[in-house]
Amino acid sequence: MNKSLYRLDWISIILYLALVSFGLVNIYSTNFNENSSIFNFKIPVGKQFLFFMVSLFVGGVILIAKSKFFERFASILYLITILLLIGLFLFGKNISGATSWYSLGGIGIQPSEFAKVATALAVAKYLSEIQVNLKKLRSLLQVGLIIALPMVLIILQPDPGTALVFGAFFFVLFREGLNSIFLLLLFGLFFFFILTLVTPIPFVFASIITLLIALYFFSKKLNKKASLLPYLALIVVSCSYVYSVDYIFNNIFEQRHRDRFNIILGKEVDTQGIGYNINQSKIAIGSGGWEGKGFLQGTQTKGQFVPEQHTDYIFSTIGEEWGFYGSAAVIIVFCFLIIRILYRAESYKNNFARIYGHGLAAILFLHFFINIGMSLGLVPTIGIPLPFISYGGSSLLGFSCLLFIFLNLDANRLSE
Repeated sequence: MNKSLYRLDWISIILYLALVSFGLVNIYSTNFNENSSIFNFKIPVGKQFLFFMVSLFVGGVILIAKSKFFERFASILYLITILLLIGLFLFGKNISGATSWYSLGGIGIQPSEFAKVATALAVAKYLSEIQVNLKKLRSLLQVGLIIALPMVLIILQPDPGTALVFGAFFFVLFREGLNSIFLLLLFGLFFFFILTLVTPIPFVFASIITLLIALYFFSKKLNKKASLLPYLALIVVSCSYVYSVDYIFNNIFEQRHRDRFNIILGKEVDTQGIGYNINQSKIAIGSGGWEGKGFLQGTQTKGQFVPEQHTDYIFSTIGEEWGFYGSAAVIIVFCFLIIRILYRAESYKNNFARIYGHGLAAILFLHFFINIGMSLGLVPTIGIPLPFISYGGSSLLGFSCLLFIFLNLDANRLSE
């Protein structure tokens, strides 16, 4: 036990404490009034502080647990979270149109946040098994099911923003041997989806045909036996996909999702309706300048012009009150923490610990990228928190568990 504590990655712990503390400071600012206190558990900052204390306690329990526990019981933990997600449809509480919480004594618990932890463990356990080979269709389908099952249950709540985060695990699959052609396929699907929304379909068809014919002639130079048939088939499939984008966008997406895409893509300008949040967030961040207006001095924050500022748009408070320097510092800390996790994970000989570390880094990065991009108006409003900083007890506890499990694996040197 003493050796494990000695070998803890204290730098990551310090970064974690710094981010959570800074989050408390900014949550305090967004809801400041004469009753504001971290010991007032009826207001957001008090509730967040309470969950921080719970997170530290749970983190301590995780650190003293045997590392093999997480690998041995990963499947059971995954099954429990799946049952909790299913139970929401029977016993869950509907908040803002989504049945994503259990209400326990007035405290909301969101199982999807803990599903990230369980899925990261389950994916690591499955991929670390000797017989798994991601070049085989069976293995790919099985790990895909592990990732897709919680995604589908969360989408049905409906909470598509949180479900999107589970896509981070596909980056782990590429690290563990998934053919890069799948990554190119995903990029192509996304690229042509966006291109179809902003340009006429005939232009997209012409682009696809030109690109694939050029690729055929290039491959013909490298291999004179290259067949034209696969490229013709790919043209047909690609053009069919592009033709279906309009149907998907107008019939499967909800109106609020269509509006957000249109605003980001510049097809609509709506600073008072669906684009109000993004516009006010950009105003708040821009008004902070280089040094910021100072703690508790943000006029946009104090005027509550930015809705959900202590949750989804917490970065707008950072930009307004702490300026470019403060915002950059937060981004640097996140980047350093993610890179450190990846660096340490890469040094592991133990497959389970390495894969789990990559899963943690991928989840943190996707949350970090989408949340800040959303606040800056670079990506559509999805509604996911900034790790360790945004208000949300389940979110803080879930991310803390993710990190402390990694710290346990790291301290016990499963690589040796």
